[in-house]
Amino acid sequence: MDQESGPASPDALQWKGYYKNLLLLAYQSFGVVYGDLATSPLYVYKSTFSGRLHNYQSQEVVFGAFSLVFWTFTLIPLLKYVLMVLAADDNGEGGTFALYSLLCRHAKLSLLPNQQAADEELSTYYGTRMTRPISSPLKRFLEKHKRLRTCLLLIVLFGACMVIGDGILTPAISVLSSISGLQVPLKGLHDREVVIISCVVLVGLFALQHRGTHKVAFLFAPIVILWLLCIAILGVYNTFRWNRQIYRALSPYYIVKFFRLTGKDGWISLGGILLSITGTEAMFADLGHFTASSIRLAFISLIYPCLVLQYMGQAAFLSMNRNDAPTSFYDSIPRNVFWPVFVIATLAAIVGSQAVISATFSIVKQCHALGCFPRVKVVHTSRWIYGQIYIPEINWILMVLCLAVTIGFRDTTLIGNAYGIACMTVMFITTWLMALVIIFVWHKNPVLAFLFLFFFGSIEVLYLSSSLMKVPQGGWAPLALSLVFMFIMYVWHYGTRRKYLYDLQNKVSMKWILTLGPSLGIVRVPGIGLIYTELVTGVPSIFSHFVTNLPAFHQVLVFVCVKSVPVPYVPDDERYLIGRIGPRNYRMYRCIVRYGYKDVQKDDENFEDQLVLSIAKFIEMEAEDLASASSSSYDPSNEGRMAVIRTSELLCNTIMMKDEDETIGDENSITVRSSRSETLQSLQSVYEQESPGISRRRRVRFELPPPRANYMDPQVRDELNALIDAKHAGVAYIMGHSYVKARRNSSFVKKFVIDVAYSFLRKNCRGPSVALHIPHISLIEVGMIYYV
Repeated sequence: MDQESGPASPDALQWKGYYKNLLLLAYQSFGVVYGDLATSPLYVYKSTFSGRLHNYQSQEVVFGAFSLVFWTFTLIPLLKYVLMVLAADDNGEGGTFALYSLLCRHAKLSLLPNQQAADEELSTYYGTRMTRPISSPLKRFLEKHKRLRTCLLLIVLFGACMVIGDGILTPAISVLSSISGLQVPLKGLHDREVVIISCVVLVGLFALQHRGTHKVAFLFAPIVILWLLCIAILGVYNTFRWNRQIYRALSPYYIVKFFRLTGKDGWISLGGILLSITGTEAMFADLGHFTASSIRLAFISLIYPCLVLQYMGQAAFLSMNRNDAPTSFYDSIPRNVFWPVFVIATLAAIVGSQAVISATFSIVKQCHALGCFPRVKVVHTSRWIYGQIYIPEINWILMVLCLAVTIGFRDTTLIGNAYGIACMTVMFITTWLMALVIIFVWHKNPVLAFLFLFFFGSIEVLYLSSSLMKVPQGGWAPLALSLVFMFIMYVWHYGTRRKYLYDLQNKVSMKWILTLGPSLGIVRVPGIGLIYTELVTGVPSIFSHFVTNLPAFHQVLVFVCVKSVPVPYVPDDERYLIGRIGPRNYRMYRCIVRYGYKDVQKDDENFEDQLVLSIAKFIEMEAEDLASASSSSYDPSNEGRMAVIRTSELLCNTIMMKDEDETIGDENSITVRSSRSETLQSLQSVYEQESPGISRRRRVRFELPPPRANYMDPQVRDELNALIDAKHAGVAYIMGHSYVKARRNSSFVKKFVIDVAYSFLRKNCRGPSVALHIPHISLIEVGMIYYV
């Protein structure tokens, strides 16, 4: 008799949950990652046969073109990215900035010195799978030569600019290619009408960006999957109907035959072949939203076979209809299913454009986090899906440039020439960075890195050289756009770096502060003063400017440094670093707030309450450390060690919190007061009720327990009481409004960069108070001129 099956084992349930999550992520990746790659069949063969290759009418040329598409699609997306590059993630994040971040952490390649204090006790600094850095001759050589580190940064910025160029070119070529299909059934439709319809679709696409992709994201994956199945069926249909011998072109022999027949013309046509792999970089760049396993599963199971079948079927159609190359995709569709396929193609083009636009926002955010882009407003569009952002300024700039490209070129072939250069440049830069990662991060033999660079770099150089031949035919567009964006990035980075180095070299000495005494030579008034600075150590020179020009200062001073560290995300538990400046009775502290290059600073964080609790916890931790150490080991004149104040530790704080809920809004609002025990949820400062026009602001009041309730050192109690009283008196945000100018003896180039370009960007970008979400009513700005 069969035994009854018992309950599933924990291992079986764990594996079941893993595969369920894997399939769900793979399904979601179709709409976010593969929209651009899946729509390439709309324009690949049109761009390939648009030039001199149009004169070659033999079947072997079409077979050779398909063989090139197949092997390019196999070697670059499948072999390079799916099997190799996806393994080089930065704590789950991908893209060129992720590779650069890895290199900066494992080798001292950053151009800003003395940043290590902001990285203290950061668990994600080296990652879970990456080993700590080791010394090597190549590493020491790069660290020693500043010009090489500058060149590496310029290469990464150039790659980022090319990604921004993709955000301009992808919507233009995708939407224009799909709308041009109307010319097949509507023979009288002119190109200008196609351009007008495309522009209307593009304006609508960019106008809806502020709503965020999360509201329509559930539609993305089904659209792309339906599109893939549709083009796969069309590929099989065309193969059996037109030329079943096309499968022979899977042999690389036809590539050799192709170049024998076409020669230089075939080499120039490679600029159209490479369009088959546009969007491949998105597999790596969007890695943070998914997992490497889910992206691999989606590519191998559906993307790869469906696209190969489509390219094969379209080549079979072209082998018998060579004159239909300009509209080969739509001409190969049976007339009775044309309109459903056209609608799906248009939706797929919009989905692919949406994904690239969102990726452009992320790239700009990363550049800004690393100090390489002017301050912009970053809007978090989803409370549930982390990382979905919207940048208004960039959105409208992309829309204007995309419309200009569509109206100016009016031809997908010319846009394809530009698009190919942008995509291949990013892939080539990724290959170089991957070679460095193999050496510095994975600690593999440099021979392996050289083989990787030589094999894939040779293929990409071949395609890139072919694309550069088409610079006069539209290929100049991404180069011009990248140079403009790169100039903006480098000018901003240079000006920011010069200002930081000025602060670093002109720090206020602790000896000078000690001579002022605990009152700092001025009146100390109740309240907390938050002084924003870029320095992670020492007191900035602008503090002396404050003391000299302000008649009074606050009872408690906190030097706040908001720093982006080279990791994608900083855990909330490790966000704050707290330290002391000077002796205890000076009431001066330092707070370093750390964000990763993909972190988004949310507006709803109650920073003031979090800061007070963190400083209070630091005071208690410092007292415990001093009690266990000898008094001779403590020097109050120096700045002490920075301590990570973890969110979980705040629950054990001595300070008691009471909430005061105030309802504000209309004239009939009422005040509700309630007391609750200390919880982390009470740090949530603002939330909206369902009733329109009324919002409730939660305010926290801090109290110390009675002296008899617990034993506490008198000095610690006095310091905590001073901190609480200062918090109740109010918090002021003090920021130096610094102007950077070049010295009189500076060169003309430096004067132009600092006095003209950087000054223009600083005046026309978002202010630091807006970027840091500082309340305007509590902000104090003091002007100062830096001569660098």
